[in-house]
Amino acid sequence: MSLPSFASFPFVRIRTGVVGVGVLMLLSGCASGSTPGVTPSESNPTTAAPTSSVSVPAASATPSASPVYKPADAAGKAQNVPVPVMPELAKENSEAGLEAFIGYWFQVLSYAYETGDVSRASELSRSSCLLCTDLLSNVATNYTEGRWLVGGRYRTPVIEVLWESSALTQTARVQVLQDQILYKNADGSNGREPTPAINDAAAFFGEFANGAWSATDLGVIR
Repeated sequence: MSLPSFASFPFVRIRTGVVGVGVLMLLSGCASGSTPGVTPSESNPTTAAPTSSVSVPAASATPSASPVYKPADAAGKAQNVPVPVMPELAKENSEAGLEAFIGYWFQVLSYAYETGDVSRASELSRSSCLLCTDLLSNVATNYTEGRWLVGGRYRTPVIEVLWESSALTQTARVQVLQDQILYKNADGSNGREPTPAINDAAAFFGEFANGAWSATDLGVIR
């Protein structure tokens, strides 16, 4: 979707549905070392060289495997959902920093939809963002009494920051893609009609304070 001119659209609040985003996988590696050799003493040919004993840990016969991510489906909730990791760039008070933060914010929101854990998204959103509060409240409700959500993941292929160096609040327009959402009851039955997939242009408002970005408002560009 090509985002139209921001100035040509009025700002309205986004509908309070359920939304989701792609998540980041954090990979880690390990390094191994070698044990230096021991050179026997040659100062006295009649004296036996000392013996050095080096203890080497036994190798594991079956290396432990990382938990496998499993998205939610009609049979149950998502499992082992990777926790999004904030990129270092998203901590900068700059145009590029805000762009990185917006991408991360939607990833954290997606994590909330997959797990029902809204704490991270709440920490990144101000109370002035009423839509943020509504969305996260709805997510939490849809995970009570054994319920869960299927689908609804977000993707944000286009993020255009409208940077103004003298402004306290910065604005961006974002292409928001969201998969269809299914609402499941504890017994696996459907709780309500599915929410269809969307392809919207959204207005995102952010403020950098106390060394960090936060979402101050959110809406759809009509």
